[in-house]
Amino acid sequence: MTTRRVVVTGASSGIGEATARSFAARGWDVVAVARRADRLDALVAEIGGVAVVADLTVQADVDALAAHVAELGGATALINNAGGAFGLASVEDGDVEDWRRMFDINVLGTKRVLSALLPQLRRGAAEQGVGTASIVGITSIAGHVAYEGGGGYNAAKFAERALFEVLRLELNGEPIRVIEVAPGMVATEEFSLVRFGGDKSRADAVYREVPEPLVAEDVAEAIVHAVELPGHVNLDHITIKPVAQAAPYKLAKGPLSFKS
Repeated sequence: MTTRRVVVTGASSGIGEATARSFAARGWDVVAVARRADRLDALVAEIGGVAVVADLTVQADVDALAAHVAELGGATALINNAGGAFGLASVEDGDVEDWRRMFDINVLGTKRVLSALLPQLRRGAAEQGVGTASIVGITSIAGHVAYEGGGGYNAAKFAERALFEVLRLELNGEPIRVIEVAPGMVATEEFSLVRFGGDKSRADAVYREVPEPLVAEDVAEAIVHAVELPGHVNLDHITIKPVAQAAPYKLAKGPLSFKS
């Protein structure tokens, strides 16, 4: 029997949680990875699968994750979702510590996971009757278009985007597809709250009057669709934004309406 196993990082909330739920609903075995044990345990109690508590900025945690996936028999898909933004200051005034944190989780954390789990993706695809492995990197439109106040996050996401583009070149010739999903504005319970250091009023203001920003389930649907396409089909890059967002810095406010 064909086994489809997916590893989802950052699975305790937002896009990662929605993605884990979507894969589980389609019959996948899910390995849910995040730092918060209580939230992971609640998730797998509901959807099934395995919870692995890991901080992806710590190499020992990533090594333990890889060993756990090896014990399960490998995986056929990896969703690199863990990441985050800290602060919205200018390049001149931005806190170097915020920049370091963004590079550590968005870039170095992704590199750690890829290096540790690529052997298990090769094994899983070969042994589980799937034939093709899938790597999905959740970047951001911030990795394609710069905007004021986004210096650190832009720099980290541009670097993460380059990482996946290089990886796709380096894996050419193997049955491994590399898919980049770059979301625009997604209204989740934590992204902006974390970015603004827990300031709920600032976080709420990001979405105020924006008609129908994306929700986590919208992005999860695109991720699962890309992974479940026939193995020879690769959606190299998916940009997904709400209709109200033309660019990171251009948002419609209030109801959308046709010009008279």
